[in-house]
Amino acid sequence: MKLTDFIHTDSVIPELQAKDRNGVVRELIQSLADHGAIPEELVDPLVRSTIQRENQGSTGFGKGVAVPHVKHDKIAKLSATIGRSSHGVDFAALDRSPVYTIFLLLSPKSDPDGHLAAMEKIFRHLQRDNFRRFLRQADTKEAIRDLMIEADEL
Repeated sequence: MKLTDFIHTDSVIPELQAKDRNGVVRELIQSLADHGAIPEELVDPLVRSTIQRENQGSTGFGKGVAVPHVKHDKIAKLSATIGRSSHGVDFAALDRSPVYTIFLLLSPKSDPDGHLAAMEKIFRHLQRDNFRRFLRQADTKEAIRDLMIEADEL
């Protein structure tokens, strides 16, 4: 599995407008709907489910990154996007630092193996300092897409 297999680069947001966690979740899910990755009628239920999942334990794992994710029975296939915030967002990260890069992953409940594979792929790349740094500096959809393609080649 490659990042570009499930990350919808058209829905990537190089500068998030939202200033808080819930707003970021909504903005990213809405972007997936706006670009045809998920049906519009799923936006509100997915926002609720993702925020509920966040309330159970933060997905801000530190180092300026968060990976909010949820498995939902109305999702047909893995769908993910990326948002960047130059000002940082409080995601209640483990290191208590602001989050600048957010990977949002939506998975079908019927495909737990796909969910785990996608999470593993995301986390494997996010453990690399250079990947996190270049991603934080990428300020266009094209730059973020190019970084995903480059990461897939490793």
